[in-house]
Amino acid sequence: MSNPGYFNHPRYELVCYLPANAVKVLDVGCGEGTFSVGLLEKQKLETWGIEIDEESASIAATRLDHVLTGDAVLLAAELPDAYFDCIFCNDILEHLVDPDKLLNILKTKLAPGGRIVASVPNVRHFWVVWDLFFRGRWDYSDEGVLDRTHLRFFTRSTICELFADCGYRVESVVGLHPIGSIKFKLFNLLTLGIFREMRFLQYAWVLVDDK
Repeated sequence: MSNPGYFNHPRYELVCYLPANAVKVLDVGCGEGTFSVGLLEKQKLETWGIEIDEESASIAATRLDHVLTGDAVLLAAELPDAYFDCIFCNDILEHLVDPDKLLNILKTKLAPGGRIVASVPNVRHFWVVWDLFFRGRWDYSDEGVLDRTHLRFFTRSTICELFADCGYRVESVVGLHPIGSIKFKLFNLLTLGIFREMRFLQYAWVLVDDK
């Protein structure tokens, strides 16, 4: 990976989704464990992580209580059932061939009343659509919505459908990193706000088991 910070994002904007009563937390795609460090600054936790990159996982192992190295779908099945109060999936679902498999497994790992917090890039983001529609471009990059390692792409509607198909109820959804472009603001005004969801780079979802 050419970007040295790829596995080291703190994701401060997601720390607020940690439930106040959470004790056992899993970070799927934990990278170097930087995000979990931020969680630990908020409250005392038992921290677990899964990371496919061996070098990043070795760093995370010095920061978290337990780190599993390898494929998230395979390793998630080995985790204790009904154990975690909160499971974070920060920008991981779009990297999987079958994200539904991971979501179905993780549901069995949630403790009663547990939550899954997932951040998912919005492929309907204004600049992605602008480049595709007006410039005929779909250019991959080292990170972002068109990260070259992404295998799946979601809009707000399609990821919501995936969650529902996997038996989750959406407790809340919040747009992240809103665009500040004058060009978008004018576009949004002229279209009476019907494309307002194109404003957000990502969405943060809080999910519960829909039993």
